[in-house]
Amino acid sequence: MLLVIDAGNTQTVVGLYGGEELLDHWRIATNAERTSDEHALLIGQFLQLHGFSFDEGIRGVAISSGVPRITGALRDMAERYFGFTPLVVEPGVKTGMPILYDNPKEVGADRIADAVAAFDLYGGPAIVVDFGTATVFDAVSAKGEYVGGAIAPGIEISLDALFSRAAWLRRVELVEPPSVIGRSTVESIQSGVIYGVTGMVDGICRRIMDELGEAAVVATGGLSALIAPLSACIQHEEPWLTLHGLRLIYEKNAEQ
Repeated sequence: MLLVIDAGNTQTVVGLYGGEELLDHWRIATNAERTSDEHALLIGQFLQLHGFSFDEGIRGVAISSGVPRITGALRDMAERYFGFTPLVVEPGVKTGMPILYDNPKEVGADRIADAVAAFDLYGGPAIVVDFGTATVFDAVSAKGEYVGGAIAPGIEISLDALFSRAAWLRRVELVEPPSVIGRSTVESIQSGVIYGVTGMVDGICRRIMDELGEAAVVATGGLSALIAPLSACIQHEEPWLTLHGLRLIYEKNAEQ
């Protein structure tokens, strides 16, 4: 079994693979104060759901993390409880994908994993739209090169800014409203946020394709299911795309 962990700024996603099959997955709130022992307790409970433990069944751990303190805690957890050094996606790790960023070290590990997974599933050119703390666009060339992308504020960040600056507006459930023209404040906020983000996504994807050529557009992240059905450009929704990429990167390095 392979344990894969994607630690983002807001949420951490854990997946358990048996060969190429994703057996199960779990999503928890990211907490930079959580210790390696606390991570072990949570993940140990997840593993128990499948009848596994730290002492048996797990042959490897692959990690992508955008939070340095969590990277260290997860690395310590793997070494202490699994008894081996995990694969952490960072500079020097073999990904099989050339990084054409001006400074390749600036590209987040999750962005690399997403790009590797999208190219594996759909070839290139490809665009990944990751709906997380930020809404991140990643572009992959026809040759399988990571060529760059765009970063915009995430949906929840935008909502937090709106509510903190507008005294009369309140938090709303993120669901599609009955129509674009809201008949209440709640529906008006839902329309502005959801259709506004959809319009931004389609606009940026079209501009990327003006430079990249026609591309497969893949959505991932916690809020992808909300936006993908409304988008004219998004063709595929892969909620566990990052986990798939982590498995592929782990296997490339295990072959060395």
